Amino acid sequence: MAQAMDKHVLEERTKQFAVRIVRFVAALPSTPAAAVMGHQLLKCGTSIGANYREANRAESHDDFIHKIAIVEKEASETQYWLELFDDVSLGNADERRWLLQEATELLAIFTAAGRTAKSRRVAEFRN
Repeated sequence: MAQAMDKHVLEERTKQFAVRIVRFVAALPSTPAAAVMGHQLLKCGTSIGANYREANRAESHDDFIHKIAIVEKEASETQYWLELFDDVSLGNADERRWLLQEATELLAIFTAAGRTAKSRRVAEFRN
């Protein structure tokens, strides 16, 4: 399981992931399939970091839980699109594999963060 990570380090990691998503999509061939798939990947892949940054500035614990759930959904969708790119061998293979691995790791991190936040809310409610 992914170990705890400083939020600023994770903010930078998700931003660098977004940069690589943008570059990956920009390098795609000019085909209808690449345009549609690239647009979808661009939206969800770049929103992970933006929504995580927003979660770190949440107004309450419940707001944080809600925003981390959005981050988790965006990471899952990004993983889906990258799997599809991989299945059809579209885009640079090495970059595609790196992005898919990173999306998988980010999804694991945010899933764990959401579970931890929810369990803390339950513990606070019981006390």
